[in-house]
Amino acid sequence: MIKVLFVCTGNICRSPTADGVFRKLVREAGLENHISVDSCGLSAYHVGEQPDPRSSEMAKSRGLDLSDIRSRKISPNDYLQFDYVLAMDHGHLSDMRAQAPNTHQNRIELFLDYHPTLAGQSVPDPYYGGPNGFVDVFDMIEEASVRLLSDIREKHGI
Repeated sequence: MIKVLFVCTGNICRSPTADGVFRKLVREAGLENHISVDSCGLSAYHVGEQPDPRSSEMAKSRGLDLSDIRSRKISPNDYLQFDYVLAMDHGHLSDMRAQAPNTHQNRIELFLDYHPTLAGQSVPDPYYGGPNGFVDVFDMIEEASVRLLSDIREKHGI
């Protein structure tokens, strides 16, 4: 089982959106028995909460239901259990690399490095912005997720 973890600040906007988008792609490809998906945040601000209503509405408008996702804080064990630990921005990437054991640094990546035109960039936090920010974030996440799934399939022969 290949395990993928999406990480943002509070696990209420970007990472649950990526969780939902990627989970849908995995399901559509019939790979639920090969790939598991989860999300978390670096902070404990929103532990136990559902995704931000704006993220949920954006996802719903695209045919996704995020209602089963609950915010949780990353744990030291996550760095050991997950094969892909994907940071939404450079700050997250830096924090995670500081926390993770040296033996597992190669599992930590910037999520948009899988985007065809936005490699090296951060997924912007839509929390303090307007509704268009959630649309832009969803589109970025969707494109990067398609490429991530393709890369996983190629790398692992599934």
